[in-house]
Amino acid sequence: MKLQDKKVAILATDGFEKSELFQPLKALKNEGAAVHIISVKDGEIKSWDGNNWGASITVDKLVDDANESDYHSLVLPGGVANPDLLRTHDNALDFIRVFFKSGKPVAAICHAPWLLISADVIENRKVTSYHSIKDDVINAGAHWVDEEVVVDQGLVTSRNPDDLPAFIEKIIEETREGKHAEQEINA
Repeated sequence: MKLQDKKVAILATDGFEKSELFQPLKALKNEGAAVHIISVKDGEIKSWDGNNWGASITVDKLVDDANESDYHSLVLPGGVANPDLLRTHDNALDFIRVFFKSGKPVAAICHAPWLLISADVIENRKVTSYHSIKDDVINAGAHWVDEEVVVDQGLVTSRNPDDLPAFIEKIIEETREGKHAEQEINA
């Protein structure tokens, strides 16, 4: 149980890629972490699974009521709709920023780096993402690479659901390691 006594926040809303939330959630819980689903909407949020809506999950806390100091790391699942909807909510972007300000690990997969762009925390970072947002990532000042998982001082990024085993392994490792001074930003 590598992560007993650790709490992890997963920030998501409707349209999250099913596997990119449920697989990390299961793995983190199996390692002993307490995991909370944080969202901009109350009740349940629906996944996207292939070409249609998929399984739902109950939200534990609204982002307005969540406090970064209660968590050891943050996971941002992808999907197209999920990060696109979340990045229109200032409170969601603020929640992401405070993890960077405090040096805590943040993990983003697929289209979730859109959130890092909108939160203005990706500049000068080595990252990967889903290939269709490569130009967005580069235009935001990051160094984009095509690798299954990239770790840059506590920031973990991956490209797509095929990369989940490596992504999850690094989430667990970075959460266990804790704060990274080089992760801190002054935004």
